[in-house]
Amino acid sequence: MWQEEDNKLKKSFEFKDFVEAFGFMSRVAIVAEKMNHHPFMTNVYNQVSFELNTHDAGDVVTDKDHKLAEEIDKLAK
Repeated sequence: MWQEEDNKLKKSFEFKDFVEAFGFMSRVAIVAEKMNHHPFMTNVYNQVSFELNTHDAGDVVTDKDHKLAEEIDKLAK
C-alpha cells in the first residue's frame, strides 16, 4: 500500500532477485516517460523503492502521482 508521508507517496517492492527488480524498474521507466512524470526510485539487490511527488506543483502529491502509482502497481503484478 502506498503511504503518503513528507509530501511524497512512498512504496517498496521486493522481487526474486536483482534481474527481476531491474526489469521492473525498466518497465516503470517506459511508462513514466510516456506520462512525462519521472519518479525517484532506488534499487538495492531485489528491492525497489519509490517516492512520488510533482516537482512543478511545488513538490507535493498530486493526481499525477496517484496515477503513476496505479501504473506501478499494475506493472508489479
